[in-house]
Amino acid sequence: MGKLTENFGTLVFNDSAMHDRLPKDIYKSLKQTISEGKDLDITLANAVANAMKVWAIEKGATHYTHWFQPLTGITAEKHDSFLSPQKDGSIIEEFSGKRLIKGEPDASSFPSGGLRATFEARGYTAWDPTSYAFIKDKTLCIPTAFCSYGGEMLDKKTPLLRSLEALSAQATRVLRLLGQEDVTRVTASVGAEQEYFLVDRDTWAKREDLRLCGRTLFGAPAPKGQELEDHYFGVIKPRVKAYMEELNDELWKLGIYANTEHNEVAPSQHELAPVFTLTNNAADQNQLTMEIMKKVAERHGLVCLLHEKPFKGVNGSGKHNNWSIETNTGVNLFKPGDDPYNNTVFLLFLAAVITAVDDYQDLLRITVASASNDHRLGGDEAPPAIVSVYLGDELTGILECVETGKKYTGAKKAHMQTGVHVLPDFKKDTTDRNRTSPFAFTGNKFEFRMPGSAQSISDANMVLNTALAEVLSGFADRLEGKKEVVAAARRIVRDAYRDHKRIIFNGNNYSPEWVAEAEKRGLYNLKTSADAIPLLVQEKNMALFSKIGIFSEAELRSRCEIMQENYNKVISIEALTMIDMANKLLIPALNRHASAICAQLSSIASCGYSPVALKKAAAKAVELGDSLYRATEALSEKHSALKKMSDPEQASFFCRDELLPAMECLRGIADEAEKVTPRELWPFPTYSELLFNV
Repeated sequence: MGKLTENFGTLVFNDSAMHDRLPKDIYKSLKQTISEGKDLDITLANAVANAMKVWAIEKGATHYTHWFQPLTGITAEKHDSFLSPQKDGSIIEEFSGKRLIKGEPDASSFPSGGLRATFEARGYTAWDPTSYAFIKDKTLCIPTAFCSYGGEMLDKKTPLLRSLEALSAQATRVLRLLGQEDVTRVTASVGAEQEYFLVDRDTWAKREDLRLCGRTLFGAPAPKGQELEDHYFGVIKPRVKAYMEELNDELWKLGIYANTEHNEVAPSQHELAPVFTLTNNAADQNQLTMEIMKKVAERHGLVCLLHEKPFKGVNGSGKHNNWSIETNTGVNLFKPGDDPYNNTVFLLFLAAVITAVDDYQDLLRITVASASNDHRLGGDEAPPAIVSVYLGDELTGILECVETGKKYTGAKKAHMQTGVHVLPDFKKDTTDRNRTSPFAFTGNKFEFRMPGSAQSISDANMVLNTALAEVLSGFADRLEGKKEVVAAARRIVRDAYRDHKRIIFNGNNYSPEWVAEAEKRGLYNLKTSADAIPLLVQEKNMALFSKIGIFSEAELRSRCEIMQENYNKVISIEALTMIDMANKLLIPALNRHASAICAQLSSIASCGYSPVALKKAAAKAVELGDSLYRATEALSEKHSALKKMSDPEQASFFCRDELLPAMECLRGIADEAEKVTPRELWPFPTYSELLFNV
C-alpha cells in the first residue's frame, strides 16, 4: 500500500479496527446494534470500551472525552484520564462500558432556551455507535448525543439521527409498495464543500474586529479586488499549498475524505471539498474539519477565517450541502438513469423533494439563519434569501409532460465541438448548472447552496430528511391498496408537480424580475434572520416535528429563542467592538491627521502662502472626525437601548431596524476616512494588507 492509504483513518476506531480487535461475537453484535438500531447491552459496551481503550493508548492517547455538539454551533468536550487510583496508592488504566455509554456534562452552562435553569445543572451525553470514535490531541473522542436531566434535546446530533430514521422508514415503505422487497433501509449521504479565507496571523492580530468578531467591521475596498477573476482556480501560492498539504494529512488520519482543493473567487479565499459519506458522519466530520483547519493555520503563521462575510465588497464563504439518498441495495434514488421519463421511482422521489421544499421553504431558510450569513445571502456570490428549486430544462420538460399527458420525445445529447482534432469527443450534459440557485439538482444529488461557511450542516440536513419523510409518508398512504401501483405513482407525480411547481425556477436568481415573480408565486422572501427565525414555531412546523418525532413543542420553542438570542448577541458584540475601535483608534487617528495638516498650513502660511488643497484636506479631516464622533455616539445610544430589552424577538427586530443601520452608518464614515488618511496614521491593517500578503 502507498503512504496515503497507510495513513488514512489511522486515528479512527473504525470498522477495520473493530473487526481486528473485538471478539467475533462482540463485533457481530455491535454491527447488528448499529444497523438495526437495537438497544446497547452493557456486556457489549464493556467489551468495546476495553478494546477502544487499548487501541487509543497504543496510539498515544492519555485521556478520553465525550465529544458532542451543543447548540452553540461548535463542539464541546471534557477530558478524563484513563488512569484510575487504587486503594494501595497505585494506578491502573481503566475505561468501562458505563463510561463509554454515558457522560455527565453541566447542562445549564450550554444554550437551552429556558429548558434548564442554573440550579438544574445535570445533563447527559450518550454514545452514538453509528459514528466512529477518533483520537485528537492525544484524547480519545467519542461522538455522543447531549440531553438534559429531563430528557430534552440540547444538541444537533439527536434530531439529525431521528430524521435519518424517519426518512429511512418512509422511503423504505414507498419502495416496498413499488415492489422493491429487497430494500430494508434507505440512507442519506452528504458532501459538504467548505469555503474559507486565509490571512497572515500577525496582520490579523492587529485588527480587533477580526479577533473578536471574525469579520472586518471597518475597511475601505482595496484598489484591486476580484475584478480580474484571476484568483479562481489560479495557481496555489507556496504558503497556502504547504497549509493545504498538512491539512490533508491531518484530515486523512482522521478518516475524513478531503478530496478537492482550490482557490476560490475572492483573494485569499479557498475551498476544500470531501467525498460523500453518510450524513451523520458527514456532519461530525465537517465540525472536526473546521477545527482542524484553524489549528493547522496557526502552525503556518496563518488564521483561517470561517465567517460568512469577513470582507465587504468581495465574495463571502458558503458551505454547499450536496445531498442524496441511497438504498441498502446500492441504488441512488436521485439518479435519473438513461430514461428518466419512464423511471417512476426517480420521478416519485423527485416529486417528493419538490413538494417538501415548497411546503417547508421557511424551515430551510431558518436552518441557514444567522447574523453572519445574513451578510452573504443575496450577494452576487450567494443565493438570495428566496428558496427555489432548479431542475434544468430536461427534468422540467419531463414533469410538464407527466402533468399534461403529452408524449415526451426526449432530449438529444449534443456532442461537444471544440474544433481541435486531438481533443477527445464527448457528449454535453442535457442541462446546464445554475450557480445562483439555492437548491439545485446537479445530476444525481441536490446541492443546497445557502448554508454559511461557519454553520453546522446538521440543521439543514435534519430539515431536508424530516420534510422528505413527511411527504413520502403521504405518498405511501396514497399508494397503499392500489393494484396498478405504477399508474398510481405517476398520478402522484402529476399532482405534486401541478401543486408545487411554483417552487421551480431555472433562471437567474439574482435578477430583480425573479424577486417580483417569487412574490407573485407566494414564495417567502425572508431577507434577514430576524424575519425568518420566528417562523420556526409556526403551527405547521410544530406539527411536522411533532408528527415525525423530531422535537416537542417545548424543544422547538427553546431553539427559536436560542437562535434569536444568538443573533442579538452577535450584533451586540459587533456594535461594542465598533464603538471601542472608533473611540480608541479611529477618532484619535483622524485628530492626528487634522492636526498634522493644520501644522503644515501654519508653517506654509508663515511663508505667505495659502494652499487651497491643504485647506480642503483639513476641512475634510475635521468634518469626518466630527461625523465619526456623532455616529459613534448614536450607535452607543442604540446599543444602550438594546441592552434594556428582555424579549429576544423584539430585540432581534431592533437589531435589524435600528442597530445594524447605525453600524453601517458608522462604517461608511470610517471607510471614507480611510481613503483620505495617510497610511502611517491609519491605526490598523487595510484590505490591501489583509487580502494580498499571504
